[in-house]
Amino acid sequence: GLRDRAVILLLARLGLRAWDGAALSFADIDWKGGRIAVCGKGRRQAWLPLPQDLGDALLKYIREGRPPLKLRHVFTKERPPLGPLTRAAVTHIARSALRRAGIKAPINGAHVFRHSAATAMLRQGVSLAGVGAVLRHRSPSTTGHYAKVDFGLLSEIAQAWQGVTPC
Repeated sequence: GLRDRAVILLLARLGLRAWDGAALSFADIDWKGGRIAVCGKGRRQAWLPLPQDLGDALLKYIREGRPPLKLRHVFTKERPPLGPLTRAAVTHIARSALRRAGIKAPINGAHVFRHSAATAMLRQGVSLAGVGAVLRHRSPSTTGHYAKVDFGLLSEIAQAWQGVTPC
C-alpha cells in the first residue's frame, strides 16, 4: 500500500534504520527546504535531503492512505489498535518487500536497504565520506562495512600505471 511504499523508499533512498523510519514525525519534514531531520544513534540530529520520489510517496500516503489520527508520527498502524508504527513493523514491511521481490540476503530486513543505499551512492560517485555522512557514521571504517565496492567495475575503469605490470 501507500504506507509501505513510502516506508521502503525512506529506507532505500536515505539508508535509514528501522527505528528512524518508525520515529519520523511531521516536525521532522521540512517541505520547503526539501529535507528530513533524523535523530539516530547517540541522539545526534542530522538533516538529510528529501528526494523527490520519496517526498511524493510521503505526500500521497499522508493525503490518501494515512488514518486521520492526531499523532505526531507520520507512519501509523493500519489495523486496530491504531497508533504509531513500531520499529518491528518497519522491519516486517522491509522483510515482506524483500520476500515479494524474491531477494534472499544474509540480513533480512530494513538493514538490507541501508547496505543497498550505501552501495548505490558509491556507484553514483559519492565519496566514502559522503556516504558516511548520509548514514550518520562517526567512523569511516563503519561506512566501509555497509558500502560494498564493485571491484569488477573498478578494474574496468582503473588506469594502468606507467611502468608497472598489471596484476
